[in-house]
Amino acid sequence: MIRTLLALSGAALAAALCVDHAAARDDGRYANSPLKDWFDGLRSGRGPCCSDADGLAVSDPDWDLQGTHYRVRLDGEWIVVPDDAVITEPNRAGRTMVWPIKGSLGTSIRCFMPGNLS
Repeated sequence: MIRTLLALSGAALAAALCVDHAAARDDGRYANSPLKDWFDGLRSGRGPCCSDADGLAVSDPDWDLQGTHYRVRLDGEWIVVPDDAVITEPNRAGRTMVWPIKGSLGTSIRCFMPGNLS
C-alpha cells in the first residue's frame, strides 16, 4: 500500500507513484506530474525501482554512510544498502529515497537514492 507522507513534495510524489503491484495499483492521479516519467524510469542494478516496491522518503537521522556503504534505518533496524541498489543519477526529488522489499527473510533494498546529509 502506498505510504502517506506529511507533505506532497517530490519525495511524497515518489511514494505515491511507486506501487506494489500485489497490494495496490496506479490510479492515475499523478499522470500529469513533471516527475512521473522520471520516477517510472528509475532503475538500480537490481531492476526498476517503482515496479515492486513503494518509495519512501528517509529523514537524515535514518540514513548515513558507514565506510564506503550507505545504511538506512527501517522499522528500527539498520540495513546496509547493497552497492548495486544505489541510484547514481542526480536526485530530482531532492530527498533521500529508499525502495524496500519486505519478504519472509526480512527487508531488502531494491533501490536507494541519497540526498544531502545536513
